[in-house]
Amino acid sequence: MAIEFTKLHGLGNDYLFIDAAAHPVDDPAELSRQMSHRHLGVGSDGIILILPGADGAAADEAPAFTMRIFNADGSEAETCGNGIRCFAKYVYERGMTDRTEFVISTLAGPNRVALKTDGGTVVSVRSNMGRPRFERSEIPMLGAPGRVLEEDLELDGQTVQVTCANIGNPHAVIFVDDATAAPLAELGPQIERHPSFPQRTNVEFVTVQDRQNIVMRIWERGSGITMASGSGSCGAALASMITDRVDRRVNVHLVYGTLVIEWAEDGFVYQEGPATEVFSGTWRA
Repeated sequence: MAIEFTKLHGLGNDYLFIDAAAHPVDDPAELSRQMSHRHLGVGSDGIILILPGADGAAADEAPAFTMRIFNADGSEAETCGNGIRCFAKYVYERGMTDRTEFVISTLAGPNRVALKTDGGTVVSVRSNMGRPRFERSEIPMLGAPGRVLEEDLELDGQTVQVTCANIGNPHAVIFVDDATAAPLAELGPQIERHPSFPQRTNVEFVTVQDRQNIVMRIWERGSGITMASGSGSCGAALASMITDRVDRRVNVHLVYGTLVIEWAEDGFVYQEGPATEVFSGTWRA
């Protein structure tokens, strides 16, 4: 069986995109584990399936497409901010839509994207990531009701303080002096799989530079260390906002560039940044 795919990345957070209408995938979890392997496969943070949207997708609010995200370990993610931007670039540049604003359905709900284009090429994408949730039960995280604000979390041999948010998927944020030196490989898996998080969690280490700029590094649930994360950037920004460290529009500085995150007056969170196509190929299963 031959499966056509295209590799795209959002600031280094890379995924393999498959038009699943043209190339049906019977076991996407296993396919993601095989294709994502950095040494034995193509190499990526996961695969993303492109599927048709709802009937009547011509309507302004009806999903034009459906996105399914499978992490490198085969687990299915609710949403993916960098993946959304890459998805929008893929379908627009291949003529699957001629609209520069449309809705993509995810497990976390509908996501409206707005594309900036130049001569038929997508330059950047602004994505509505939905309304954030902060109540412990909505993260979800075990414990007493209320928000999780710089709360002690016991790990093997040490204690860290986490601030949590859900923006379609769970995030635990730790504020540190230097996020670029954070022990991702050591602490990331411990926090991701901590018993307090029944659905596991993404883990972000954040350094606040000023009220408009933060530096973030991430251990991504199901994929490990990744170079960037759209939803992770949202989670990091929101945690910084609800602890009054930053304003409601911030630049999140990642390994290979910057995302702009805004918690707007309408209550929705928006992320804006680039998407880059790398190459296309054929996977022969």
